[in-house]
Amino acid sequence: MKPRNRIVKNIILKNSIFLLVLQVPLWAFEITSASHAVDIAGKQRMFTQNMLKNYTMVGMNNQFGNPSKKLITLEKEFEEHLNALVLQAQTAQTKESLTVVQSLWTPILQTLKETPSKEKVAGLQKSLDTLLKASDTATQAFAKESGKSSAKVVNMSGKQRMLSQRMASLYMLKVWGIDDPLFEAKLQKSMDEFKTSLVKLEQTEINTDEINKELKKVKRAFMYFEMMSKSKSKYTPSLIYKKSNDILKSMNSVTHAYVALENK
Repeated sequence: MKPRNRIVKNIILKNSIFLLVLQVPLWAFEITSASHAVDIAGKQRMFTQNMLKNYTMVGMNNQFGNPSKKLITLEKEFEEHLNALVLQAQTAQTKESLTVVQSLWTPILQTLKETPSKEKVAGLQKSLDTLLKASDTATQAFAKESGKSSAKVVNMSGKQRMLSQRMASLYMLKVWGIDDPLFEAKLQKSMDEFKTSLVKLEQTEINTDEINKELKKVKRAFMYFEMMSKSKSKYTPSLIYKKSNDILKSMNSVTHAYVALENK
């Protein structure tokens, strides 16, 4: 082969490899099992409330925990996980549920990228609550698709993550001065569900020592929300933010542990 032809061939080969790399999705997030799919689908529920919490923090100009950066990360992760779930979905019911999620997510993402304001947050909260319900429907579909009884405990554990962020976002909106006539009802419903599910998780037979250890941490952190719901004093956004993140971190560990047990 002539030197010139060899050079041309090498250039074509390198360009072809470069084009193939460009075609690989940057959001490539791997779902490793049916239980993992339930975990990730359930995590989308949490993202809806976590995004609202951080949006509100940015709107209040409260930089504790760097909510601006966190909001961008949450947007990216929601999209990455959604794309991975679409690839994982097997049944028509699951695929349809994700189509609904996708249609709701596009306009919400646009709002999240705009400067937070009190004028927009009520509408955003409503949209995110609709997305939450759609994400829950998708989670139930993945749980059914898995065909495993253990998916129930993964789903319940995962939902605790969402409830921790929902309680926090409701308080944040209250602090920001957003008047929601259903605030008390929404908060009480979230707290009641969280407490009931926590008791059930504590009684789960497959719990390891590590899972029980994390659940004890969650119980202690949840006590703060219980005390705060009965208090007449002013809520502290940074403390709400921290306690909700503490619960989220522990419930993430618990949920991942349940998934790992299923995969053994």
